[in-house]
Amino acid sequence: MGKLHKKKCIACSGDIPALTEKEIKTFNEQVNNWNAIKNESNIFILTKYFKFKDFEKSLKFVNSVSEIAEIEGHHPDISFGWGYANITIFSHEVKGLTESDFILASKVDQISA
Repeated sequence: MGKLHKKKCIACSGDIPALTEKEIKTFNEQVNNWNAIKNESNIFILTKYFKFKDFEKSLKFVNSVSEIAEIEGHHPDISFGWGYANITIFSHEVKGLTESDFILASKVDQISA
């Protein structure tokens, strides 16, 4: 995979445009099996489903993701339960994806390996 995990998320104030579909495809090739899809509001999001052996492992993973999110100042939507976690990332301010979304995804990949 790429070296996105070594970069720092940049706070988005809405003054940059969302990535184009071509740019999304290029960045998506640098992360591990994330789905770049349009949500019900027709906004591109990144989503990935993670499987675990039990609830405790799911919770530990979610707590690790939350630590990364706080450090990066970029917070994903997280749902989890027994044996799974689902992470959804996008930049609310630009109503789409930015490089920071892929940086966060890459950092999440590092802890899930």
